Amino acid sequence: MRTALNVIMVLMVCIFSGCNGASVEKELLTVDFQQSRTLRYQFISSREIAVITKSESKQDNENETVDRYSETMEMVVAYTPIEINPYGLTTVKATCESVKVTRSLPRGGSLAKDALESLTGETFIFTVSPTGRIEDYSQLDKLIRKLGEKAFRPEGRGGRIKEPDMIADFIATQWFLWDSVSSIEKAAEGITVGQTWKSKLSIPVPMLMRKARDVTYKLDEIRQTEKGRIAVIKSSYSLAESVPGGWPVPYTGSFQMSGPFGFYRNYKVLDFQGQGEELFNIDAGREEQYDQNYQMQLSASLLFAISDISININIKQNLSTKLLEN
Repeated sequence: MRTALNVIMVLMVCIFSGCNGASVEKELLTVDFQQSRTLRYQFISSREIAVITKSESKQDNENETVDRYSETMEMVVAYTPIEINPYGLTTVKATCESVKVTRSLPRGGSLAKDALESLTGETFIFTVSPTGRIEDYSQLDKLIRKLGEKAFRPEGRGGRIKEPDMIADFIATQWFLWDSVSSIEKAAEGITVGQTWKSKLSIPVPMLMRKARDVTYKLDEIRQTEKGRIAVIKSSYSLAESVPGGWPVPYTGSFQMSGPFGFYRNYKVLDFQGQGEELFNIDAGREEQYDQNYQMQLSASLLFAISDISININIKQNLSTKLLEN
């Protein structure tokens, strides 16, 4: 299947380039599946958070407090092809084999079980093109909404209250599978070492805030390994001006948020920057691993405003995945 697909893609490159022998060597990055072979990936999303509160009315040695939080999601997802079409859409079944969320809170304390942990054993089916573009998100979108419903406490006199969750981290890992490959413009023409291209990715955060990051990808180098040729794709991030309207929203209606970030509002991003690296196996047509890192600084205000209090929030985030050996 892989050979037939490459022949067609190479022919398309020849048509576009004229096959005059003077063109720069280009690489075709395509997503490939083999019948009855399951690809199993481990996804980890972790962040360290510092909330810095300053009071102008207190003495200098007492005017600042720092509360530190951390939270981590570890998840294993298996992708099994159901129907392979090397010239069109391949149907894939994803199974969430395990999900674990851990948190630390300042001065102790505890929170309810994260809704994301109910994912264990859940499945969703999607279709993907040879260029890595997901064409059917319907079952994944349905699963995200189901998770959103589980994030709420049983409704009582206090109205709808949402517990902290890492659903946004699940979205960041699954909604944007193969983004670096699928976002290549004119993918059939191939790309050269040093070439750059643009995309957008989500920014998972612990508070209620929808933000996106502009991404610049670069094919940095191609490494020869025992597993095949590896495309090293570097990425850099900056804050995007808007969030695409088609991205999923797990929650509906009005509600209050519990936990440490239920006391703040009016979030404003002061600074955002980051970078990443991905290893994509050109010959096998699959992702081997990636690491994405960013730092984010925000300001906020208390839910019940106090004029002499200022709040700054620093977040260090890491998103990573790696292919597990079968």
